[in-house]
Amino acid sequence: MSMLQRLDAADALPGAAELRARTYDLLRLTPGSAVIDVGCGAGLAVSELSSRGFSAVGVDISTEMVEEARRRSPEADFRSGDAYALPVDGGFAGYRADKVFHELAEPERALAEARRVLAPGGRIVLSGHDWEALIVDSSYPALTREIVRARASEVTAPRAARGFRRLLAGNGFREVSMEGVVGFFGGYSFARGLVEAAVRLGAVSFAEAEIWLAEQVGDGGCVAVPQFLASGVV
Repeated sequence: MSMLQRLDAADALPGAAELRARTYDLLRLTPGSAVIDVGCGAGLAVSELSSRGFSAVGVDISTEMVEEARRRSPEADFRSGDAYALPVDGGFAGYRADKVFHELAEPERALAEARRVLAPGGRIVLSGHDWEALIVDSSYPALTREIVRARASEVTAPRAARGFRRLLAGNGFREVSMEGVVGFFGGYSFARGLVEAAVRLGAVSFAEAEIWLAEQVGDGGCVAVPQFLASGVV
């Protein structure tokens, strides 16, 4: 499954639209406000923010994603760029980054850039999964721990989301708040991705993976991931 397919599947999960809407609400934007969506992917959030009457700019490090976003929403503003060096001058009322900071080795640099592009009183909203805290219903707890540990090892900063509040407060943001939800990722398809990573890294054998995965087939499988949302003011 390609990255684009994974993003589309995640956006279609139960509760995903409501969670995106919550990040928009936390921005507390007024009509016409400029907002930047960092790590915009295929541009769904930019499209939804624009439909709410905001002036949205989407930025992504992947030129493939930017091209796809432009194809899907040709009227919107999408730019290739890096969270450490955004291709905009500033003056934004809102900064949003969803599922981005767990991929950053230097989150403080990204926050310094967020402060640069935000106007005084502008708001930042971060959201992301905690990849070390996956919840899996399994009869094989020891095997599950190895699988979860292996998947987390492929993420640059798997614990980033749980540290959002400390990160924002420690980098000059005021009025920091944080909340959390548990996102249900269903069973087999997401579980397969987890166990494939574990096999690839040598954390479990192919035979162990097959045994573990068989339990996740059908309606019996349950994999969920805690997700945290944090906001602050510059």
